[in-house]
Amino acid sequence: MARTSPRRSNGRRSPWAAAALIGIGLLITGGVYAGASAAMAATTDTQVASALTVEDGKRLFQANCATCHGLDLQGSADGPSLYGVGELAVEFQVATGRMPMAMQGPQAPQKPVQFTEDQILAMAAYVQTQAPGPTFPDDETIDGEGDVARGAELFRINCAMCHNVAAAGGALTEGKYAPALHTTSALHMYAAMVTGPQNMPVFNDLNLTTEDKRDIISALLFLQENESPGGFSLGSLGPVSEGLFIWVFGIGALIAITVWITAKSN
Repeated sequence: MARTSPRRSNGRRSPWAAAALIGIGLLITGGVYAGASAAMAATTDTQVASALTVEDGKRLFQANCATCHGLDLQGSADGPSLYGVGELAVEFQVATGRMPMAMQGPQAPQKPVQFTEDQILAMAAYVQTQAPGPTFPDDETIDGEGDVARGAELFRINCAMCHNVAAAGGALTEGKYAPALHTTSALHMYAAMVTGPQNMPVFNDLNLTTEDKRDIISALLFLQENESPGGFSLGSLGPVSEGLFIWVFGIGALIAITVWITAKSN
């Protein structure tokens, strides 16, 4: 009797199997490609940023600043000359977002910074090569380790009439104002004293020595690191905000209590 061998069934794959395999392959390939692209982009960005030169700063300046300040830094009707301002002023104005200026006005307000730190330093270096001026201070000058008490006294004498004794800022004439210094970096405090941005006067070494500037910076950093010991600072505006608080809440509460007592007695 002939032996019949069992017939092997030819299993059919589901029509979705091929599609699933292709999809998985595409996902893996796409993920690998995206990861490799991101790594290469990060490496490229770092290399480009760290390789910025004075020539790069020149191109950035011509593209973003020359419209107002002129191709040769000579200034125009829309912007002052930059001769003699130096790299410190450029770093201050651009790193605080004041420049490029969005529109003409009484004062350039702070806004989000539009350039990276390396781009700012490249533009500053370019201006320094064309129009030398104040440069960056030594680390010791802005280390915050000066005499805080002496710095607070110097600040009250030279700066408080505009910036407020608690460095809370204040209004000036013709729509101008002195900004609050509660978040200002030590470098920008020094730059403001040396370069005199906006309406601020220049404090050279005849007005305030380097040691004086260090003490003032130390006092301001101390204010930033220590909260108001009296509780709510009310904007650190002194009698104005304190008196307003008393009138609105204190006398308002007394009136409310008086009305309540009268209503209960009736």
